[in-house]
Amino acid sequence: MIQVNDFLYGKMELPMVFSDLLNTDALKRLGGIHQSGAIFLVNPDICHSRLEHAIGVTMLIRMLGGSELEQIAGLLHDISHTAFSHVGDYVFDNTDEDYHEKVFAEVLCKSEVPDVLLNYGYNVNQILYGTFDILEQPLPALCADRLDYTLRDGIHGGVISRQRAREFLTAIVLKDGKIAVNAETEVAWINEAFEKLNNDMFKLPIHLYANGKIAELIKKFLSKGILVESDMFKTDTMLLNKIRTSYEGYEAIKSIKQLKGFAEFMRHGAVPKIKKRTLNALLV
Repeated sequence: MIQVNDFLYGKMELPMVFSDLLNTDALKRLGGIHQSGAIFLVNPDICHSRLEHAIGVTMLIRMLGGSELEQIAGLLHDISHTAFSHVGDYVFDNTDEDYHEKVFAEVLCKSEVPDVLLNYGYNVNQILYGTFDILEQPLPALCADRLDYTLRDGIHGGVISRQRAREFLTAIVLKDGKIAVNAETEVAWINEAFEKLNNDMFKLPIHLYANGKIAELIKKFLSKGILVESDMFKTDTMLLNKIRTSYEGYEAIKSIKQLKGFAEFMRHGAVPKIKKRTLNALLV
């Protein structure tokens, strides 16, 4: 067993399959991908990683009694996110914000993960074609993925407090294999927290600016051949370093950090059209 520790779920022991998965290059890369895209360039306090979220989802599924396979699926569900997370959607003009889902099978199968799974009696097809009701549900339902990023992003973004988030976790249960909430007050709270997160963090103008400008810059450098598509599957730092190798790129990143041209970009730039999201948590 290995022990993991998280500010939401506390300390938890996980079987050794998780240790081996976390030691793959594919999972390590997620530690270098910012959960909130390029927002850290204008708000350095929001700097948590996709790996932190993936581990959190795994722990949440385990806490709720989900199978080991579903826990593994939780750890792997974001393995195909590009550098800067959803910035990849803006680069590739994916308005549904699901580019990572479209390339998930390819990224997963090209990684070391299938061999690790085989060592523990699993097959990658169980991940690709399995049904995981705790992990994923279509909007506006609650699921482990949606719940973890709502609480985690909300805390990091100052939208909700850690204490209140941990209080909410005491109110969740499984109903017919899906996440439900056992009190009307808690249903109202999580629905409101989700809306507040979308409005006060994801749609905050300077955050839209950061993600939009970095997407604009990446598209430009891809068209010039300074970047290639495979660069999108490196870490944020590696991609930034490649951009900064040119004087134009160096100055562009500096300008984003300094919010240069912010008002002009918000009026006339390629401001990301954030996917409309609502939450309607199920009451037991």
